[in-house]
Amino acid sequence: MIFKKEQIALCKDFVQLLRPHQYTKNLFIFLPAFFSGQMLQAKILTKCSISFVAFCMAASAVYIFNDIRDLEEDRAHPKKKFRPLASGKVSEKHAYMVMMALLVLVGLISYPWKGLITPILIYLILNILYSYKLKHIAIVDVTIIAIGFVIRLTVGSIVTGISLTSWIEIMTFLLALLLGFAKRRDDLIICLNGSGRGRKSIDGYNLEFINVSMGAMSGVIIVAYIMYTLSPEIVLKFNSEKLYLTTIFIVLGILRYMQITYVENKSGSPSELLLSDRFLQVVLLCWMASFVFILYI
Repeated sequence: MIFKKEQIALCKDFVQLLRPHQYTKNLFIFLPAFFSGQMLQAKILTKCSISFVAFCMAASAVYIFNDIRDLEEDRAHPKKKFRPLASGKVSEKHAYMVMMALLVLVGLISYPWKGLITPILIYLILNILYSYKLKHIAIVDVTIIAIGFVIRLTVGSIVTGISLTSWIEIMTFLLALLLGFAKRRDDLIICLNGSGRGRKSIDGYNLEFINVSMGAMSGVIIVAYIMYTLSPEIVLKFNSEKLYLTTIFIVLGILRYMQITYVENKSGSPSELLLSDRFLQVVLLCWMASFVFILYI
């Protein structure tokens, strides 16, 4: 019985090593199909789902690589020290083995699908550069994070053959920048409180700069979304002038995220917030429901 409990605990550690809660980021792959009104087509949905699985595996391999590279920093972090590698529950050797297995699976899944392997390779190379050097350069670090989201969006466009509007790309990039700055804000607060040792890029930030940057990103995201819903191209494409009504949920979602960031100081992991915050979940569901109602019904 004890042996079985140890096995279960070890399995949980390996699952935690993959960071499955971060997979919500990869849902951006479905956005081209969603915004084009083709989400319910079986062929499109299948292609997006396979791409989602492949990208989740690639992302997990990146997370493992980052954990190996940041091992010492994570051990000094009040939250990250509990991660499987930093806590010693999973050895570096086993982490490398899991990472390599994931990359092999990514290759096997991606190879038959035209256009999928190239953006995934770009994503992997970009994150290797990020882990070694770019994450230590202020502004560049959050820019790389934002580019990663645009790559996810591009994957969804490539595999489905659905072209992206410039507004969707702009909104995705800006939203990712907002999340990146919020994450850096959380790191900076931890560092200022003396609870951990921050990475080098934190030296290029202070609370005033991050707060102003987040405010700017939030405003531009809302304006970009309104411009998207009112653009003649979108109105003509969907034969609807009512998409702007969904803006209310975008505003509410951003306001709630800013509240979590500025008032509650809990902006460290957007994925965990999305999975735990009821307000954000309700707003997201309402936005999707309103969008689906206008486009599909």
